[in-house]
Amino acid sequence: MSELVSKPAEAHTEHVFAAGEPGDPRKASRTIEIGMAEGPGSMTYSLDSIAVRRGEQIRFVLRNTGDLAHEFLLDSMENNAKHKSEMEQNPEMAHDEANGKRLEPKTSSEIAWRFTKAGEFEFACLIPGHYEAGMKGIIVVK
Repeated sequence: MSELVSKPAEAHTEHVFAAGEPGDPRKASRTIEIGMAEGPGSMTYSLDSIAVRRGEQIRFVLRNTGDLAHEFLLDSMENNAKHKSEMEQNPEMAHDEANGKRLEPKTSSEIAWRFTKAGEFEFACLIPGHYEAGMKGIIVVK
């Protein structure tokens, strides 16, 4: 007898999503709005930490209220660090993935995500210089 094994979802960088899997926005248990903006010497999200329950589906509403492009990329800290290096080589890389979106100024988008794994994960803007200016946050899944 053979077992059916489903293939995990993969990001465009060909790694398995660390923080879970794409969700269904119609089945979200709650909506979390995250603003993105820049200020004098800083770039920030409106939230820098989020707590969720394992198995919970979240509908993230992303709003770029700034004057520069920003992105939201949800992954492990290790995977984001690797991807950050890739972005330094290709800063115009656009994200429109299940776990990440690049937003032009004054635009919005959404991501639905189901957190299937416990642990600490990161959301970050990996456009060169943005992460270093403070554009990152932690999601704790219990």
